[in-house]
Amino acid sequence: MFIPKVIALVPMKGHSERVPNKNIRLLAGKPAFHWILEALSQCKYIEQIVINTDSDEIIESACSKFNVTILKRPTFLQGDMVGIQPLIAYDISHTNGDYYLQTHATNPLIQSNTIDNAIESFFRQSQHDSLFTVTSIKSRFYWPNGKEINHNKNILLRTQDLDPIFEENSCFYLFSRGSNSKYQNRIGINPMMFPVNRLEAVDIDEMEDFYYAEFLLNKYVHR
Repeated sequence: MFIPKVIALVPMKGHSERVPNKNIRLLAGKPAFHWILEALSQCKYIEQIVINTDSDEIIESACSKFNVTILKRPTFLQGDMVGIQPLIAYDISHTNGDYYLQTHATNPLIQSNTIDNAIESFFRQSQHDSLFTVTSIKSRFYWPNGKEINHNKNILLRTQDLDPIFEENSCFYLFSRGSNSKYQNRIGINPMMFPVNRLEAVDIDEMEDFYYAEFLLNKYVHR
């Protein structure tokens, strides 16, 4: 099976609203963003890692340890209110690739083999135009009006017997240049869901997430 090489996009800004300096903050002994760069560097199918950032500190730290391409974020893409798609479009326009994997510095537990397996799964099929990671959840969910979402309250199934609901966990997204250009979206029009273990899928949004990720890294993953 032929698998084309993939360019990894890792957007990182210097400022963070909820966790101060979260991308560069020391996490289990190293800057937080080093964890995802280590994983990407060990992937079989990632040929280039592109960091889009407004932070000189991130640039210096990344270039001192990793083989990366730096795209200094222009002023019109800086700030907390800029969404991800303009950053992706900018990165694609400044690189030469057909397929891209976009991930975050805030997913420090993602492993190289998980990324490689997702890439292989995507290129094994032809039905889907993109891939995104999900977490499978088996719990009883309700709409705000009290209506059940994924179960019948009159039939009390065990939670392990419920049909799962899948949460988009934002660990990574795989898409083509053509799909992103056409739909202006990293998910495309007919995406493939790729389940990721809930521990590996930890995402740092709040300080509680940071402490939890550090605990997991120290206990299970530290490398």
